[in-house]
Amino acid sequence: MKKLSITILLALLIASAAMAKQPKNVIIMIGDGMGLAQVYTAMVRNGNSLNLERCTFTGFSKTYSANNYTTDSAAGGTAISCGVKTDNYMIGTRPDSSSVENILEQAERNGKSTGLVVACSVTHATPAAFVAHQPNRGMDDEIAADFLKSNIDVFIGGGRKFFEQRSDKRNLTNELKDKGFQIAYTLDEVNAVTDGKLAGLLYEEQNPDITQRGDMLPNAVKAAINILDNNKKGFFMMIEGSQIDWACHANDVELETLEMLDFDKTIGLVLDYAAKDGNTLVIITADHETGGLTLPKGNMEEGTFAANFSTKSHTGTPVPIYAFGPGAENFTGFMENSSIKAKIEKIAKLK
Repeated sequence: MKKLSITILLALLIASAAMAKQPKNVIIMIGDGMGLAQVYTAMVRNGNSLNLERCTFTGFSKTYSANNYTTDSAAGGTAISCGVKTDNYMIGTRPDSSSVENILEQAERNGKSTGLVVACSVTHATPAAFVAHQPNRGMDDEIAADFLKSNIDVFIGGGRKFFEQRSDKRNLTNELKDKGFQIAYTLDEVNAVTDGKLAGLLYEEQNPDITQRGDMLPNAVKAAINILDNNKKGFFMMIEGSQIDWACHANDVELETLEMLDFDKTIGLVLDYAAKDGNTLVIITADHETGGLTLPKGNMEEGTFAANFSTKSHTGTPVPIYAFGPGAENFTGFMENSSIKAKIEKIAKLK
């Protein structure tokens, strides 16, 4: 009995030490529009199993914005990246339009490399909230110009036109080159870069959906991690499964399920890296739920389900948050979306 007690005590001490470990790297993954029902469509379709289930801690995020019960992606992304509730449509600012330091900027101040990879234009609301400071999410040209003001190391997605076909006639890709960026227009060109700074502008505007873009997201994420991992001080990275949201706006549950499976494939790649590395905290959540999706019936053995949408817009319901790695235990229970940044600061000891 005494021997058993000692064994249990040692196990608890080991677990406690693992929880107290400070992560060197932090990766936030945002499934835009991803609620529990969206997660479950992919789980049912995939034989009752997802990579997401490997996460060891689970909680819920309250997503309302400063001026609305139901947030948009700009305010939702800003809450996660900047730690403040702001009005819908605002990017990286408080409701009074004053700028707020985002988590990428803070990580950069602490000597870490930073990056983002998204399945949409890099100037779209969620990625913009991690880089830019603008009063309205629709200001794509201004948001693109904010990438030049940032010290971000890697960004990959669409939106090439906002860098090269601008009303002010600036060619931001040339300016990025002057700042030491390597410019990639294809995934093959992205994969050829193994260090330094990289701007991957793979599509003219928005990325195509999963039926056309294939494995762009997981492959681009793998390439980005390969570059960012060169920094001995670590890195911060944001990854977005952008088009879960768009499929739900269209009330297209089949496309939503495919987008979720693509996001989960990317999650698997990230969790594999984090498990091997041992110094990486992974946080997976959503900016909001889209569509009011419910699944009243289905067949688990056949991987089928019936789906009902209640709206073509966003909803105000809390969204799940999953965490893996050192510090993951801090992401349980209900929390404000604006509390995520402060938790990361504390766990990663960012100044």
